[in-house]
Amino acid sequence: MPSRNFATTAELAASLGDPNLGVIDASWHLPAAGRIGAAEFLQGHIPGSVFFDIDTIADIERGLPHMLPKPEALASAMRGLGLGDGMRFAVYDVLGLYAAARVWWTLRAYGVEDVRILEGGLPKWIKEGRPLETGPARPRPPRVFTPKLDESFVASLDEVREALKSGSAQVVDARPADRFHGAVAEPRPGVRSGHMPGSFNLPFAEVVEHGRLKPMEGLKAAFAQHNIDLGKPIITTCGSGVTAAILALAVEEAGGRVEGLYDGSWAEWGSREDTEVQTGPA
Repeated sequence: MPSRNFATTAELAASLGDPNLGVIDASWHLPAAGRIGAAEFLQGHIPGSVFFDIDTIADIERGLPHMLPKPEALASAMRGLGLGDGMRFAVYDVLGLYAAARVWWTLRAYGVEDVRILEGGLPKWIKEGRPLETGPARPRPPRVFTPKLDESFVASLDEVREALKSGSAQVVDARPADRFHGAVAEPRPGVRSGHMPGSFNLPFAEVVEHGRLKPMEGLKAAFAQHNIDLGKPIITTCGSGVTAAILALAVEEAGGRVEGLYDGSWAEWGSREDTEVQTGPA
């Protein structure tokens, strides 16, 4: 049975030019990578696609990286990109499966029913010899986008605290194990190393292979290996809310239930003085 969350390269290629299809390049890189998604978009992108910058289409007043945008900000950005109500969306990135999951989650949180991630992303598209455009995007005329936020997609700091205290949901951290254990410094200044006491660690790289999500059996095995029960609700978290979206996608694809993505993630938890931090194994 095809996933509601993914589109194949063949499906996307056959639909290019459809006025009710919005193709979104969501590419983003960690600062240490020295790469800029917007610059790479100019060098080559899927024809007709527009660039969704998660650093600027964000709630910048929070002082945390790429937080979920407020409704009016998202509506304005989508309008400017020529993306609106009644459209379906295909999202991709240059790494195969990375920040595309964050934009998938953002649009889902705001009520978009039909948003799919391009399976294999731009690397698979290029490998198959499919066409690319260069230069700036050429958005369609502005369209109205009506944001309808579903609060269940977002977990707040207080909700995460309560879940850790009561065990009502498993809090699963997508950061690499060395960061979760506090064995290495966090990439953001002023953020402590370690993890939330009582949280689980499932590094996002363990649910992805060859730039795409692992098949269902591989996903289930990854959750089981880290003692995460797919029969219980899960809150996902990471460094700044990007790979937490990959984990949310993996939970959904494996048949589990996501009770929210902790949008502030470790960038918020690790920088506060009133949050407990643990190092070493969970």
